Amino acid sequence: MKRREVLEKKKSIDEIIKNANNPLKDHLNSLPSSYLHYNRNGLCVYLESGIGSNLSSFMKQYIQKLLKLNMEATYGPEEWIFEEKVKRKEMVAPDARYLFVRKTAGNDDAMQPLGDRFVGFVQYRFVLEEEMPVVYVYELQLEECVQGKGLGKFLMQLVERIAYENQMSAVMLTVQKANVVAMDFYMSKLRYVISSDSPSQMGFDESYEILYKAVDCEVKEKLGTML
Repeated sequence: MKRREVLEKKKSIDEIIKNANNPLKDHLNSLPSSYLHYNRNGLCVYLESGIGSNLSSFMKQYIQKLLKLNMEATYGPEEWIFEEKVKRKEMVAPDARYLFVRKTAGNDDAMQPLGDRFVGFVQYRFVLEEEMPVVYVYELQLEECVQGKGLGKFLMQLVERIAYENQMSAVMLTVQKANVVAMDFYMSKLRYVISSDSPSQMGFDESYEILYKAVDCEVKEKLGTML
């Protein structure tokens, strides 16, 4: 009986992840219209969805450029050569989901001088962690011109809402320890905590931490040690 229950639970979780990963499903469509725009602190942007396997050449180049601009200094030039290759593969994976941020271009726009322009993105996936369905945030990248205006917090709250709507147990992500601004953002402002399977909690000295935020109570017991 116990084995049957375990198999049934696994089947149910697999079905949840499969449904969330349906390529025909636009996760923004199931949310209130207030989540589709951000108009605060002098910033007015709107959001649109994307899938890694359907990215245009322009979007691939934009993502690569913004990643390099924001992350090369954190990793260091030598390590970035390897990390950039990894991120390029992650970028176009069929299960990679995106939230792209657009705003109307102004005279100060450099990367896209004409028309509406992209100013950032979130890349996330629906995956299995510790036998639980979670949203794993691979990237949250914003251009400097829109940083410090609450947009990053809004986007993470949006991802948390998507996690809830798709029956995920938690939102998880990896942060480089050297990126002290990001560590403070997630842990102090958004109340993410270090997962029990993060290297530092398992006795390993690595350059990163794994953080999470529970969507339900069960995940707190399985993933968290530092609430």
